[in-house]
Amino acid sequence: MSGGVAFDYATWAQRFPLLAAQVGATQAAAYYAQATLILSPRARTAQDMARRAVLLNLLVAHVAQLELQVAQGNGLVGRVSDATQGSITVRTQMEGQGASAAWFNQTSYGAQFWAMSRRLRLARYVPGWPQRAAVWP
Repeated sequence: MSGGVAFDYATWAQRFPLLAAQVGATQAAAYYAQATLILSPRARTAQDMARRAVLLNLLVAHVAQLELQVAQGNGLVGRVSDATQGSITVRTQMEGQGASAAWFNQTSYGAQFWAMSRRLRLARYVPGWPQRAAVWP
């Protein structure tokens, strides 16, 4: 991908060996495509491409971990708030955080992404040039 961050499975697999053992290059590339819907890989939206690559790799790991959990039958999301043993009842809840934070905090990779991308979520006001007051007759 010219002018942006391209997905490199070898680098990703080296950084996340436990996931790479269960996720092949083709599937990881599909997760990367999904990750780019959340964070753009293009150069014009980023100043530090190395940092952008780290964030995208964390997103790929987050999505991969979520998919592996679902495949293993663990589709629970959030903190277990209530559990019963007879006739098995489990309730989970996400509290004290917004919907976006809750989605990212389901895995350690997502939590890392959420913490490292904080500066991208903060608005910064840059004032324009002073405007000359309009003179009314």
